[in-house]
Amino acid sequence: MPNPKRRHSKTRGRKRRTHYKATPSSTAECPQCHEMKLQHRACPNCGYYNGRVMFSPKQ
Repeated sequence: MPNPKRRHSKTRGRKRRTHYKATPSSTAECPQCHEMKLQHRACPNCGYYNGRVMFSPKQ
């Protein structure tokens, strides 16, 4: 396997990494309390997930 003869500059490496961006986590509206929550997780506001109570939230 060939190895590089010279080191790449910082600019060259940074140009290559310009498209590596963090994407924001997707959120959905809770059908019970209509607050925004992370998808596929119990709502931290009301404690419901998939129409069932998973836990009782602290007030």
